Amino acid sequence: MRIALDAMGGDHGPTPTVDGARLALDANPDLSIVLVGDRTQLDPLLDAVPLPAGRAEVVHTSQIVEMKEKPAEALRRKPDASIFRCWQLMAAGQVDGLVSAGNTGAVVAGGVRTKKFLKCVHRPGIATVMPTAKGRCVVLDVGANVFPKPRHLLEYGVMGSVFAKHVLGIEKPTIGLMNVGEEEGKGHDLVQKTFDLFRNSPLNENFVGNIEGRDIHRGAVDVVVTDGFTGNVMLKLCEGVFEFIMGMVDQEVIAPLSAEKEAALRAVQGLVGKFHYSAFGGAPLLGVEGVCIICHGSSKEKAIANALGVAALDVRVKLNEKIVSELEGLPKNDEE
Repeated sequence: MRIALDAMGGDHGPTPTVDGARLALDANPDLSIVLVGDRTQLDPLLDAVPLPAGRAEVVHTSQIVEMKEKPAEALRRKPDASIFRCWQLMAAGQVDGLVSAGNTGAVVAGGVRTKKFLKCVHRPGIATVMPTAKGRCVVLDVGANVFPKPRHLLEYGVMGSVFAKHVLGIEKPTIGLMNVGEEEGKGHDLVQKTFDLFRNSPLNENFVGNIEGRDIHRGAVDVVVTDGFTGNVMLKLCEGVFEFIMGMVDQEVIAPLSAEKEAALRAVQGLVGKFHYSAFGGAPLLGVEGVCIICHGSSKEKAIANALGVAALDVRVKLNEKIVSELEGLPKNDEE
């Protein structure tokens, strides 16, 4: 399989992407990587420590989408940007997937511009994996579709369930709809109409109903469905709380210790390694033809390598074929 890697995306330039590619190639013997970016910056890195022969190549691009750039303007002004070239390669069938730690809006915009959505998918959604007291759950959407329709959220329930089953290994994923209360009839029109769609769909057997934000890390469900605005705020809040708590533990618990300090530090580092975003690598954009993994902007080599590994796994398990198969079982609906 071949995965395109946006070598210029992210906060730290091409060095961690090249190092991450090297780690991913070591861990995935069936993987080849196409590094997409400025050859003048990539060649010195590759000359210093070459990647495995025959399993990596460079596609040169002359432009980069900056992290704070507006996606619509970037699409218009920078057609040769590395992230857009990644999408072009995938749309042409030259790669099976792409990974980027660049401007999230530009990544999504590049995918939407191709108009290559999976059959039965009206709008793609970004999924993210979160730790819970019982394991892991998948939350979507977390930023691609801030004004969804009920049908879109129903499709996210299907895509999230397929992802949870075949990538996270959860045999019968349960689904919850994010709301301001658990009772039926709570919330605005979007969630109320979506609730009814779930109850009258083949997903009803695994649909537990409404859930609240505190239920996520309790492990109340395996798949959390929400709109992109709410999901993105929720994701960033969780990241901030995690960083705050780990900082306070280091300051208030570990710092005062003496003999036990080294053991306590190792324990905290273990927690960080288990629950930090880099442990999974990135968030898949589900619903597009091919595989797209969106990484955190501050991703280092470990996160890049893990994201490439997830992209490879999605291809191996034929995730998109399984998503289409499940979506075809939904009641027909003309809503877009």
